[in-house]
Amino acid sequence: MKLEHKIVAIVGMCGSGKSIATNVFCERGWEKVYFGGLTMDKLEEMGLPKTEENEKMVRENLRKEHGPGAFAKLLLPKIEKLAKESHTVLDGLYSWSEYKELTEYFGDNLSVLAVVTNRGVRYERLTTREIRPLTNDEAKSRDYAEIEKIEKGGPIAIADYFVLNNGDMGAFEKELNKIIDEIISK
Repeated sequence: MKLEHKIVAIVGMCGSGKSIATNVFCERGWEKVYFGGLTMDKLEEMGLPKTEENEKMVRENLRKEHGPGAFAKLLLPKIEKLAKESHTVLDGLYSWSEYKELTEYFGDNLSVLAVVTNRGVRYERLTTREIRPLTNDEAKSRDYAEIEKIEKGGPIAIADYFVLNNGDMGAFEKELNKIIDEIISK
């Protein structure tokens, strides 16, 4: 499928700054698809509180039911609709299977941007964030589960672009804007 508009999937470990990166794209007029929204919607449907344990259970159950590329499969119609109208940023592509689903369908229209952050910095951010904070033990458990059970490392390793996010927000945003300009100019 050839689209006029670009699709960029933001990947990275929990606490790396994927949502902040996504916001920079949105400030530039890109439409957003939040992969984690499926998990939150399912929790709401089930009447369960938004805890790390419940989120993990829902993510794993969706993948059991729909296969390892579940989130990409379930969001494909929404992504396609938005990408026909505007550049689209995907917040939270997780698995290798999701990556393969999307590249098979969108081909060269899809680029992957990995947000890379030192583990200690990520864990510190996760303990102090306002929404769904995690303890260091919870963050470590989530890292292991995402790496071992949902193939999270693959999309990060094969990303088309990498941006380091260890501190200075101005430098992070400046680098992101350079990458966005490069993607648009292709």
